[in-house]
Amino acid sequence: MKKSAFSIVVLISFFFLIPTGTVRAQELDPQLLHLIEQAKIKSSVIKINNLTANQARLDRKIAKSTFIPNISLNGSYTRLNEDIEFDENLQTLLHGTEKLLIKEAIGIPFNTPLPASIPTTEIEPLLDKDVLKSSVDMEWVLFSGFKVSNAVKATSHKQKALNYANDIEGNNIIINLADTYDKLGLVLASEKVIQSSEVYLNEQEKFVNAAIKNGLATPIDKQRIILARHKLASKRIEIENNKELLFALLQKLTDEDLNHLRALSPNLNPLQVDLNLEDSKRSELLALDEAIKASKYLEKYEKNSYIPTIAAKGKYEILKDDLSLLDPQWYVGVGFKWSIFDGGAALQKAKKASVNTRKYEAQLHEAKDLIQLGETKALLEYQTEHKKVEMAIQEVELTKQVYNLVSKQYQNGLATIAEYLDSLNDLEASQFSLQQAYYNQRRAGINLLQAKGLLQNLVNN
Repeated sequence: MKKSAFSIVVLISFFFLIPTGTVRAQELDPQLLHLIEQAKIKSSVIKINNLTANQARLDRKIAKSTFIPNISLNGSYTRLNEDIEFDENLQTLLHGTEKLLIKEAIGIPFNTPLPASIPTTEIEPLLDKDVLKSSVDMEWVLFSGFKVSNAVKATSHKQKALNYANDIEGNNIIINLADTYDKLGLVLASEKVIQSSEVYLNEQEKFVNAAIKNGLATPIDKQRIILARHKLASKRIEIENNKELLFALLQKLTDEDLNHLRALSPNLNPLQVDLNLEDSKRSELLALDEAIKASKYLEKYEKNSYIPTIAAKGKYEILKDDLSLLDPQWYVGVGFKWSIFDGGAALQKAKKASVNTRKYEAQLHEAKDLIQLGETKALLEYQTEHKKVEMAIQEVELTKQVYNLVSKQYQNGLATIAEYLDSLNDLEASQFSLQQAYYNQRRAGINLLQAKGLLQNLVNN
């Protein structure tokens, strides 16, 4: 039997299913980068962290506003049961004094009664029973006992900790999206292998039908090809189901249009990680560092409750008519407030903050140990998966050589159809194994970048 030109085409198609290029750690598929950004936009965790960080920023502004003068405009109306006046004895004294002054002014002897025709002044009440007041009040904190400065620093570090928490969630999104995207690439690569095999078997079935008519093949050969086609059909159904499931998962993670997701065409290429790159401090450690600093400043804030605070106060009465003789029109002053005993409330709050600090410090210590161990594990896994890729490529080459040999033997009647189909199955299996090796190597590369604190480089560059 002569080898058909179609067989050569199929072999070439198998060869091109093997990705020969590599992708550096600083480069990702633009389609994947877009999905990662969409997932970050959708992420509820990032939204909540951003809102909480915004609250911390507002708390910092509120704390700083403590040193801004507080000016208020006040007004009131009061109805008394009666006017407030001097008592009768004091009124008699005031009238008598006035009469003496009048006698002296007009030259009437001291003991002579004042003529009734000369009027005396009516004594105004100290305060009318209808009182209408309006004033401008001012209170200005001059010294808060360092509470404001510590509150500002605590909220600032809290906001930074939340920003690092967003980086942590962003890393989780990158890992999940890259894994799902690569699984889709694995499914699509498997689909290409199935398609090539189906096309070849269809063509080979035509050849066997012709050979049967010429007595060069038996019906059993045809049945074996039909059985192989059924197996491929079963694999295709499984692949289609997996593909639809991955599309649904990508839509759930990103809210992207399903038609757009169906147009994705991810390729599995080895992810090369430069092992000479210096590690970057993990966001988990940075977040704990900021949480520790925030907790320490919160502890200082509570302890500062026992330091005196100093404030300036002032008042200006806009309406003067209803002021009593004892009310000033305006005043300014400086005072202090010193909390000597509060039942130990501030001290207990400071102790609570101290406990939080020690808790964060313990978490930081544990995280450092786990991260160091995790990096060692990730490095070993990456090196192992990288070697597995090389071995899988060699396996494909070997099975391809066997396939070519058996194909020639079958075409010359030196091998059975069963042997030929076995060699084809081996080639398919090696192709599947190679794609799985690419997938595993990319996972190991992503995990190594995460362990080294360099995962954000994939999306930031």
